[in-house]
Amino acid sequence: MRLIKKRIVLHFPGFEPLDGVAHRARYERSARQSSAVWGYSLEVGTPDGSDPLSFEVTTGGAARGAPEMAPGAAGEAAPGAAGEAAPGAAGAAPGEEPAPATWQTKSRIHMVDHDMFVRRLRSGNTLSQIVAGFRSCAQIMLEGGMRGYFRHAWRFGLFFLFPFLLTALAIALTAQIAVAPYSLGFSLWHMLWSGPLALCFFIFAFLPFSERFHTLHLFADWQMAVALGRMHRADFNDWLEDRATAVRKALDEEADEYVISSHSMGSNVAAHVIGILLEREPEIFKGKRVVFASLGSAILQCALLSSASLLRARVGLIARCPEISWLDVQCLTDSINFYKVPVVAVCGHVDARPAKMILIRVKQMLTREHYRKIRKDQLRVHRQYVLGPDLKASFDFTLMTSGPMPASAFAYPERDRLPA
Repeated sequence: MRLIKKRIVLHFPGFEPLDGVAHRARYERSARQSSAVWGYSLEVGTPDGSDPLSFEVTTGGAARGAPEMAPGAAGEAAPGAAGEAAPGAAGAAPGEEPAPATWQTKSRIHMVDHDMFVRRLRSGNTLSQIVAGFRSCAQIMLEGGMRGYFRHAWRFGLFFLFPFLLTALAIALTAQIAVAPYSLGFSLWHMLWSGPLALCFFIFAFLPFSERFHTLHLFADWQMAVALGRMHRADFNDWLEDRATAVRKALDEEADEYVISSHSMGSNVAAHVIGILLEREPEIFKGKRVVFASLGSAILQCALLSSASLLRARVGLIARCPEISWLDVQCLTDSINFYKVPVVAVCGHVDARPAKMILIRVKQMLTREHYRKIRKDQLRVHRQYVLGPDLKASFDFTLMTSGPMPASAFAYPERDRLPA
């Protein structure tokens, strides 16, 4: 298998209050974990100040079991090597270039974050955030989103309902405390103390408790889902056009492979941005080797809204682009993704090439103690797609985006993740 020497990565992070600098720091921490587990060398460069923020990652190492070779003989086949690689092995197949004794890969990572919108949606006071959140909940229900969630992935439907049901219960309990004196037959004057008591319960008891479940953050997430589905907000639409222009410049650089990776809500941003580029230039990827990797994808979070016709159309453009290999990485224990759901077909493109599903298990990436510590925190489990591993596993985000093997090799769990 021909190894990757130079790669361009466009990464679209999920809905988190992290800017490009913070995402780069997370990438470096995760990459160092990966390099320690797999035993390869790693160098993460400093950000260059571009927009989107970008930095270079250099990985390298020796092929496992590589024979001693004379100076200058790197890249030649080992004497007596079999003429045909075993099926699924990372060794050279007939007509392919054999793996060298040593390898080095340089990857230019571009972080296309949407932190500005996360902060904007969280910038209002608590009351305005709650009102806006329930408004988005109603819009999603009216547009058939909730019905689609329970039809295709009932656990995602529960994820949708949870913060709204929790907050509605707290509001009902707050109201009950406020009217308790009247309910017990006391004078309405007693509400002069029960009202403030109810307010104190909501502010000082419920809100701190709800932050353990990131309730207001999830309210903002659903506001963004409506915006990316309806495409009715000029600020979002203009920003997507601007990101498409910036990504277009990044694609001008020559590379062996182009990886467009996206996590969670970032998959919707990526689908819009890449769709815009394909609308402008249908042949933009001609002659390029492109992998679109959606990790814990939330495309259907927006695409199942009846008004999301533009997003669904752009999903079709990506699926039908012959140069793009779409890998949809899913996890059974992650409730915040559409497990085993064919995203392309559900978006209405049953005749298009489907995304290749890659099913992973978080518990196989972490030690037993580590997994036991995080397994009840669904948002933490959902982030594991882009975090470093404790153990060698079939999926590793750093190796997919900065390793020597083509990203498409991760579609086959039996293949090696480093040169054999």
